[in-house]
Amino acid sequence: MARFDGRVGIITGGASGIGRASAVRFAAEGGSVVIADVQDGPAAQVVAGIEAAGGNARAIHLDVTSEAGWADAVAFTLREFGRLDVLVNNAGIGDNQAIEVTSLETYNKVVAVTQTSVFLGVKAASAALKESGNGAVVNVSSMFGIVGGFGTSPAYAAAKGAVRTMTKNTALGWATEGVRVNSVHPGFIDTPILGDTDRQLLTETTPMARLGRPEDVAAVILFAASDDAAFMTGSELVVDGGYTAR
Repeated sequence: MARFDGRVGIITGGASGIGRASAVRFAAEGGSVVIADVQDGPAAQVVAGIEAAGGNARAIHLDVTSEAGWADAVAFTLREFGRLDVLVNNAGIGDNQAIEVTSLETYNKVVAVTQTSVFLGVKAASAALKESGNGAVVNVSSMFGIVGGFGTSPAYAAAKGAVRTMTKNTALGWATEGVRVNSVHPGFIDTPILGDTDRQLLTETTPMARLGRPEDVAAVILFAASDDAAFMTGSELVVDGGYTAR
């Protein structure tokens, strides 16, 4: 029996990067997955690939900053699959300036997409996850939600730090309600969010001397979502090639 047989998950930002890798593996391990993303074309391609491999997937357009959008995504999942067992809050964006030149507009946008989205998602999915009786939430934070990074990107650091603590807060609130809540903290992963960042520089600052792959993080996300992590809640799992060990 595969780890996710009979289970249903929503993965935000599932059209690319870590979200895509997580969705593909979740489906390969027996789960039915909803790809929630603003990138409709790439999301449809992920669904097509999963179905071609014999899996079960759907796509829905979701602006993760929209409370109404979240309500629609959960309702869609319940209509399509009849239940919701796993929520992976993976969507996020970053900034790259020093605090003294970061605009309020940039700060608010990054916090909305990266932090407020997690609040909205967990709230919207709460009833369905509790009804599951074996629910799991995995919030994708960052190693820069734990350490100060390069001293830039204040909105990203603040948002990811908040996701880390919100995870623990919700885990305690739901500890006896059949829903586990954990966070995963990637390091430098070779995904589109890196943009034009100097990948060689990031590689040189990582003790393992390479960038992470989306599949490296997906493996940890799905561990946290699975019954292999049945006695873990409020935990933070760091996948950073040793960066924060220094």
